[in-house]
Amino acid sequence: MAVKYNDTAKTFTLQTSKSMYQMKVDKYGALLHTYFGALAGEQDFFYLIGGREHSFSGQPGDVGDDRDYSLDYYPQEYSAHGNGDFRVKALRAGKKGCVPALDLRYHSHEIYPGKYSLPGLPALFAGEDEGVQTLEITLKDVYEEFYVKLLYGIFEKAGVITRAAVLENRSKDTWEIRRAMSVNLDFLEGNLDIVHLYGKHAGERQMERRPLCHGITEISSNRGTSSHHHSPFVILCEPGASEDFGECYGAALLYSGGFQMQAELDQLDSARLVCGLSEEEFLWTLKPGESFAVPETVLAYTDKGFADLSLCLKRAYHSHLIRSPWKDKKRPVLVNNWEATYFDFNTEKLLDIARQAARLGLDMLVLDDGWFGKRDDDNSGLGDWYVNEKKLGGTLKALVDKVNDMGLKFGIWIEPEMVSEDSDLYRAHPEWALQIPGRIPNRGRNQLALDLSNREVVEYIKDCIDRIMESANIEYVKWDINRCIDNVFSAADPSLSQGAIRHRYVLGLYEVQEHLLTCWPNVLLEGCNGGGGRFDAGMLYYAPQIWCSDNTDAIERLRIHYGTSFGYPMSAVSAHVSVCPNHQNGRVTPFKTRGICAMQGAFGYELDLSSLSEEDKAEAGRQIQVYNENYELFQYGDYYRLTSPFENHSYTAWSYVAEDKSAASLSIVYTDLYANAKPVRIKWKGLLEDALYDVEGEVYSGAALMHGGMVLPQPTCNYDSYMVCIKKK
Repeated sequence: MAVKYNDTAKTFTLQTSKSMYQMKVDKYGALLHTYFGALAGEQDFFYLIGGREHSFSGQPGDVGDDRDYSLDYYPQEYSAHGNGDFRVKALRAGKKGCVPALDLRYHSHEIYPGKYSLPGLPALFAGEDEGVQTLEITLKDVYEEFYVKLLYGIFEKAGVITRAAVLENRSKDTWEIRRAMSVNLDFLEGNLDIVHLYGKHAGERQMERRPLCHGITEISSNRGTSSHHHSPFVILCEPGASEDFGECYGAALLYSGGFQMQAELDQLDSARLVCGLSEEEFLWTLKPGESFAVPETVLAYTDKGFADLSLCLKRAYHSHLIRSPWKDKKRPVLVNNWEATYFDFNTEKLLDIARQAARLGLDMLVLDDGWFGKRDDDNSGLGDWYVNEKKLGGTLKALVDKVNDMGLKFGIWIEPEMVSEDSDLYRAHPEWALQIPGRIPNRGRNQLALDLSNREVVEYIKDCIDRIMESANIEYVKWDINRCIDNVFSAADPSLSQGAIRHRYVLGLYEVQEHLLTCWPNVLLEGCNGGGGRFDAGMLYYAPQIWCSDNTDAIERLRIHYGTSFGYPMSAVSAHVSVCPNHQNGRVTPFKTRGICAMQGAFGYELDLSSLSEEDKAEAGRQIQVYNENYELFQYGDYYRLTSPFENHSYTAWSYVAEDKSAASLSIVYTDLYANAKPVRIKWKGLLEDALYDVEGEVYSGAALMHGGMVLPQPTCNYDSYMVCIKKK
């Protein structure tokens, strides 16, 4: 059994193939967190807590003069504001008009087969026969009829545990929620490093690692999306942890809006991690009988280092998070016209690109921004989702039919969450935009955000999507958003708590995307937020791939891909070959290198194929052939980071290995050149030691390749690259 309850010791022990997680109801009814780590039997780990008096750490009111007991330093499973704990909290709530205060104690529990669900929110799922169990523990405030249901999904085979919380107001009073986290994870020993992914537009998910220091380390976004700047994913690890060794604890929040992850190292060198909603402007009102679900967090543990943690998350996401049928189908090699034409296109330009795509063996043409309304630049037209037939020279269906006749699928770009002030929609419904009455609105990319907390707006967007999808044979949708969300005021019902709008916006987004996928279940949805500004695990529930960054430079993408790979499957990384000099930084790299870098993810092109040289066309043909021949390896294989672009400035190397070890690939991009250079030797990972592998006509054992390595060709030009694919004999 994945969940074991000991009624005598009052312990809950959760076990997966990789980890064990334990809680205990103590003598006062508090739910304490006693263990999370390697499999260690069913010992009651309460003995490790070692309660004793610590000055200026008080006691809850009902424990009397038991000075050895304080929730200010005891490890808790779900901390709340108001019970004497002065560390970062999981929950702050109280009756409206009163001081927020809670003292949560164990009330009941239930264990049942299968996985709990969170209506309207992304969450891991499981079939009835997959051996997944749910533990539901209900806590109750000592003084009020306020309850918290702690939900645990135990994925024994996948090696992960999910956490969520549902807040329930069973009283006769209205309550206000001011802070809501799904996870409170306490560590008795806080000698840990924190690994997180920071960045900016065109430089997302840069990996940073540092020791956890006394005080509070916060990774968060208040931008309305998970953002380019921080990812809702962190790793806490022992200081000596590496790719192949050491304890690592991963936490990924399944949410696409503002979030907050805080790690505190306290007075006794213990650590606490909390993950949940951003408390920026957050205020959720719970009327009598209402409940509120906090988005889910996925927890993973390994004692085998970062590579094993990443593989654990990748496999769990593939089996239990990504729902799209495209996760098991070959995704199209596509060309997007954006960097080829920007807004300056007509049907003939698009068809020229399509003809060349068909000749080279591509699968799809994607029409990006500028096909709708009055949209010749980024200053107008958003919200007017009708085809600009003058620009296209006819209907969208006529264009799509011509592309389909060439043997290509057709995809389209939309940005339905946004509105331009110069648009028919805004002129008709200015109250549908998020803006503060009486103030000139803040703009981003000269556009405003629609109020997705407004039912009328949600239904309007659904209707627009329906009309677009019904108008032609569209098999791929790139869903974009190109500004941060601020000036958050909803005119729909000013009497409602305005502090709820940011979360209601995200719920509205999820509802619209669920509508799209329900009505067109076979469409390939790609997420985008000015590149990688909404690259989070929550979005993978709807979109199996996400445009990783607007930065298409192959060398900068090495760092972006490297950081992304720690917490997300590389199959979700949408990566394209673009023109040089690169449009973002002016760098010139070989066409071969651009292709090898882009083959790390969902592969495609972002340039005018019709203007390529004959040499580059031939290279594109080779790239497409290699990608198609090794598609299952790139899509489903285990990804290994062989070097770090943050530490090794000479080259970056990575590999894919099939889960059955029958095939593998190794790629390297040289990022610096040296005279009289020493040989570059790379050791493979993940192969079978006693198997023989064919490496370009030579036979080597897996043990030789992993422990001895192989010598790679010397670079012959700036930013040269090399890829080799091998098979088990």
